[in-house]
Amino acid sequence: MTIVTVPIVESPAGLTRRTRVFRRLRRNPLAIISFVVLAAAVLVAVLAPWIAPHAVEDTDFGHLFASPGTAGHLLGTDDLGRDVLSRIIFGIRASLEVGLLAVVTALVVGVPLGLAAGYFRAVDAVISRFTDLLLAFPFLILAVGLAAIRGASLSNAAVAIGIAQIPGVIRVIRSDTLRLKSLDFVAAAVVDGASDLWVLTRHILPNATSVILVQATVTLPVAILGEAVLSFLGLGIQPPSPSLGTMLATAQQFAAKAPWAATFPGVAIMVLALTFNVFGDALRDALDPKGDR
Repeated sequence: MTIVTVPIVESPAGLTRRTRVFRRLRRNPLAIISFVVLAAAVLVAVLAPWIAPHAVEDTDFGHLFASPGTAGHLLGTDDLGRDVLSRIIFGIRASLEVGLLAVVTALVVGVPLGLAAGYFRAVDAVISRFTDLLLAFPFLILAVGLAAIRGASLSNAAVAIGIAQIPGVIRVIRSDTLRLKSLDFVAAAVVDGASDLWVLTRHILPNATSVILVQATVTLPVAILGEAVLSFLGLGIQPPSPSLGTMLATAQQFAAKAPWAATFPGVAIMVLALTFNVFGDALRDALDPKGDR
């Protein structure tokens, strides 16, 4: 069997597609800002045990609801005298952990099903109807239901959010597979005798990588918001482990007395979700092949 290869086509300026993508990202100020913020968030999450000024469970009953900047607490304390900044740092770590686990779960299940639905007509109807069935339930309702069934924990929240994201991944990958399947290089590989598995793994999947990357960046902020909602409802990360959602749930009853205890975790959730969305949009524009024309 002759292997059909697709050569990397360079632009008249001699730039490969990867180089052009990085160049477009560098020229986008929002992409640079969002990438810097996300890199800082990841660095904070990785170094949380070393950069947090206090242990997350340490209480200071002599300074309950201390204002930001007083008693050695940069962002103040909560109702138990725990340092808000330290808990936010570990809360960001938990949010990213749940987000990454949820995205991996959604991609591991959704990508193969999307490829199969787009390439094999025999299974397309079954997978598509299953996807439509799951999409009939709102994302948060499905995630809350799955989390309630499995029990409240970080891993269960991640799995529940990931499963709730699978239908969206299937639809996106299926659509791109249908597009790639109709292109000449796939038809040439089929005519040349390539097996279905070879076509899927050597031709369609590599060319769908950009769509998968963009889908991952879109799924991450939804997963972060989903984790915050589940933890807020008591179905996610359980106290005393810090979570941005549980911090909001605890602080809401003291909002008038200590607004900072709810404001700072809320801002952290907003910044994480917003920067992932902005970077995802920038990455989608940079990977758009229409920009090469």
